[in-house]
Amino acid sequence: MNFDLDDEQRDLAAAARDFLAGSASPAVARTALDADDPAAAELAPGRDALVASGFATITVPESAGGGGGSLLDLAVVAEQAGRVLAGPSLITFARAAVLLADDEERLARLVDGSLRVAVVDGTGPVLDAASADTFLALRGDDLVCGPGAVDVRAPIDPTRGLGQVVLGDVEVLATDARLRWEHAERVGRVVLAAEDLGAAGRAVEIGVAYARERHAFGRAIGSYQAVKHALVDAYVQVEQLRSLVWWAAWAADQAVDELPMAAAAAKAAAATTLTTAAETLIQVHGGIGFTWEHDAHLYWRRAKVDRFLLGDDVAAYDEVARLAIAAALATGGPSPEAGARAEAAVAAR
Repeated sequence: MNFDLDDEQRDLAAAARDFLAGSASPAVARTALDADDPAAAELAPGRDALVASGFATITVPESAGGGGGSLLDLAVVAEQAGRVLAGPSLITFARAAVLLADDEERLARLVDGSLRVAVVDGTGPVLDAASADTFLALRGDDLVCGPGAVDVRAPIDPTRGLGQVVLGDVEVLATDARLRWEHAERVGRVVLAAEDLGAAGRAVEIGVAYARERHAFGRAIGSYQAVKHALVDAYVQVEQLRSLVWWAAWAADQAVDELPMAAAAAKAAAATTLTTAAETLIQVHGGIGFTWEHDAHLYWRRAKVDRFLLGDDVAAYDEVARLAIAAALATGGPSPEAGARAEAAVAAR
């Protein structure tokens, strides 16, 4: 089966790259990091510009004014957003499109930008809360929507717009909505993995460029095994993640039964891949890589935050193991006793 992108998706990636490169960049992320007031820090390209571009609402149906595209289309754009550390995140729009699927009025407001939404998971910091005024959450099995009070603190990664949210009076949008919520979370994991793919790929590119131009003892440092092997290892992880991201996005569109495994695998791999790429970038640059003046720490910051978004990588790897064991038992694979032992080993991690 061919999981490669088609010409239309490559054109979409090029258009997204041009748009995002014109507004977002590590330099803009640094400006937000240096802001005296984290809550007032401007993200780039910003919610309004992202909505106006049409990229944010690609997966919203055409009947509500959206692009009517696939999750794979959105993942293609998300990769480009990750390359320049753009904010707010396409994750939020992807999840909102799923959660509001039966609400044409709110979807239309999401498309025109008048609904500035974020999605609340548990009690932790909420992605894109800093630029939102309306929040979606799950209470019991009910999907609810309403305003909330946001507390934005000093950020590790300012482009993520994280804030603690205390919900106000909420309206129940749907009852018995847990399955919808879980599907939206998996869709969000796919888009998160696509953004991390872009950030990791860009970190490797920066590292390779520096290894070619920086010389030590009369040779480019990229000619030394310790440097070249580290960069190659990071590059291999990026390309493996690319395959997982495209598979997960395809599964969301074409084979939803595969999505739980694919989304968990992509989430787990994205966390470890971006961490490896960011740390390799710092190491390749040596002393300058550890300084505030260099951009390497911005990718490291993104890696540290994204590892814990939508569940951490350990939980995602555990989910992959559980699903794999369940699938093997369902198809007559390992004995029930072996499966139980494997389950116990996973649970003990």
